[in-house]
Amino acid sequence: MQLSKQRDVEKVHTTPINSLDLDPVEMRYLISGASNGTIAIHDLHNVTGQPQYTCPLLCTVDRCSQHAHKYSVETVQWYPADSGMFVSSSFDKTLKVWDTNTLVPVETVACRERVYCHRLSKIATKHCLIAVASSLSQVNLVDLKSGSYSHILKGHKGAVYVVDWSPQNEYVLASGSSDNKALMWDVRMAKNCIFTLDQHNGDATRCGPHAVQTAHNGAVNGLRFTADGLYLVSFGTDCRVRLWRTDNGQNMLVNYGAINNVHEKCLSIDVSSSLNPEIVFVPHDSNIDMLCLHTGTKLQRLVGHYNDCNTLVYHPFHQELYSGGNDRNIIAWLPKTASSDDYQEHLKETKLKKGTSRETKKKGANVNLMQDTWSSDED
Repeated sequence: MQLSKQRDVEKVHTTPINSLDLDPVEMRYLISGASNGTIAIHDLHNVTGQPQYTCPLLCTVDRCSQHAHKYSVETVQWYPADSGMFVSSSFDKTLKVWDTNTLVPVETVACRERVYCHRLSKIATKHCLIAVASSLSQVNLVDLKSGSYSHILKGHKGAVYVVDWSPQNEYVLASGSSDNKALMWDVRMAKNCIFTLDQHNGDATRCGPHAVQTAHNGAVNGLRFTADGLYLVSFGTDCRVRLWRTDNGQNMLVNYGAINNVHEKCLSIDVSSSLNPEIVFVPHDSNIDMLCLHTGTKLQRLVGHYNDCNTLVYHPFHQELYSGGNDRNIIAWLPKTASSDDYQEHLKETKLKKGTSRETKKKGANVNLMQDTWSSDED
């Protein structure tokens, strides 16, 4: 992939960008949330037909609006069914459900502590729960229909930084915390988690007989399920990325190398769903590392931001990537295509190979003709 030289995203944010999300229906509208409470929506569709294009700003919830969050917006997410509604959460201890057409919150849920992350299930048909990760040592589930808390998932001993729903089972949820743990939940059984992810896979010789099961040697602030729901990727402040099986919680022991991570908040990672092999996109300071999901091989490092990258989202239809960071820019990364010079060079090489092949065939035919002539002379 490469930094797009022909596509820009209209700049609107004046403070660091914390969250990005693409609407799941058309994959056309990009929503972003910033640390000053601003929320913006851009249209990614090129209506001009020109190669040089700037994605326009459609609307924004300015920090001066009476409905805006008072403090940093940490997460924004579209409602899975359509783009007429989205949800935002903030350090002002509120969760807001917005009407996209009027940009007015239709529901505001008061949280006891500042919210780091929230997630709606994209496949849920039997519930409308929003999982909320906050500085409390528990995961709160908010019922979108009633606008109130449904139940609480207790199991962590520190602030919960990140949550993510399974894309295959609408009741399965993963959470990561400052207690170095990552837990898998079935929200129908709120009393206990399904299992605790253990980086040592239960090997007492490596962690000690009385050691606590931990996913990382630091806080877990990044989680993402693969599109098929078979694996979960985690990212921790121990600067490690790990791959887990979701059926039994086994650590696949893939070595992705060290990737800097010192953030005490949710850090967005993503996994490609339309590429083979599957690729993990992980922020690395001001860069983005592209890693092979199952081998850990570093495929590429995307360099473009001037400051730390906080969030990114993958576009599965067009195989594009959008990222935002502390430099207040939203950057588009597009698939790298061959330039015209490379194409002309490819044509020359192809013609040369064809010409060589023809000459070889002619020489072979001449040799056969001479052999036939010698044979007739001998007779």
